[in-house]
Amino acid sequence: MNPIFSALPTTIFETMSRLAREHQAVNLGQGFPDDPGPEDVRRKAAQAVIEGWNQYPPMMGLPELRQATATHFRHWQGLELDPEAEVMITSGATEAIAGALMAIVSPGDEVVLFEPMYDAYLPLVRRAGGIPKFVTLTPPHFGLSEEALAKAFSPKTRVVLFNNPLNPTATNFSEADLDLLASFCVRHDAVAICDDVWEHVVFDGHRHQPLMSRPGMRERTVKISSAGKIFSLTGWKVGMVMAAPKLMRVLAKAHQYITFTTPPNLQAAVAYGLGKADGYFEGMRADFQRSRDRFAGGLSDLGFSVLPSAGTYFLNVDIAPLGQSDDVAFCQRLVAEHGVAAIPVSAFYAEGAVRNVVRFCFAKHDATLDKALERLAALRVRA
Repeated sequence: MNPIFSALPTTIFETMSRLAREHQAVNLGQGFPDDPGPEDVRRKAAQAVIEGWNQYPPMMGLPELRQATATHFRHWQGLELDPEAEVMITSGATEAIAGALMAIVSPGDEVVLFEPMYDAYLPLVRRAGGIPKFVTLTPPHFGLSEEALAKAFSPKTRVVLFNNPLNPTATNFSEADLDLLASFCVRHDAVAICDDVWEHVVFDGHRHQPLMSRPGMRERTVKISSAGKIFSLTGWKVGMVMAAPKLMRVLAKAHQYITFTTPPNLQAAVAYGLGKADGYFEGMRADFQRSRDRFAGGLSDLGFSVLPSAGTYFLNVDIAPLGQSDDVAFCQRLVAEHGVAAIPVSAFYAEGAVRNVVRFCFAKHDATLDKALERLAALRVRA
């Protein structure tokens, strides 16, 4: 067996979800909403199954979805994309990330990773033959620094894998952060693979600023988006990849030999959804922000130290004021003794550099969040 995968432990998500089932806990660990997603988009997918084409669609994606992708990101982010040469559809963002790493990274190339990070990144980088170089981000703001980037970048840097907004920290990187990172990419002739899946789930009146739009980045960025996150349909696994033609030609070859294509009915529905009026996207953000504020307020009222959440489905709590320094043990006790499942953020670090932060998913119905707060109140009183 390949040691990169055979040596991997059971993921923290599987572990905590199993514990949540065993203890009949409120599961605020895994990141998916209670809501089934927009009905009109789901109906488009159902209609396309019955009335549409169900054989292989084009490898690069349905033309209507590639055009809808280019139009959508011109409107929302000011990007000018050629749907024929610069847009590709994949079976989810994780496939797109894996394909991009396989296409761009050669054995021995260095890949800059920002930890805490989505758990798929590190094994995929290693499987592509890349050598990880970590930029360790720390609470409460998890921002970038020139000193940390200077330590991670070198003449061997080939790729930067950048998630913005960042899961699990719910950080929305500033324009200054983006300009700083772009300057390092240009200076070291590195390609940025941008995991932008949370780009529409941003709060407090902000709009996502893609790294692709920064000076010098248009020709050296692979931008990856997710219909699952945009429409709260996490099981659909429809990714949109955007890159300059020179990059896209090789990205397409990797995609061809991974999944080749993506269900055509889902592509048709996503094409429809991307054309929805601004009110849908603004309303979606407002709904998630309201849930964030409700849960954050409840936690604060109980005396918990709540960290900023500028995007994603997640809210983080600093458990150090509770006298806790082991987030894994804390989460295990939380689910077993208090019936609430959360995720220890140390699981997102390569070496567990931060062990005092716990992540909750607030993308749930009010009743679910209130039930969790009731149970957490008992923990807080005892603490």
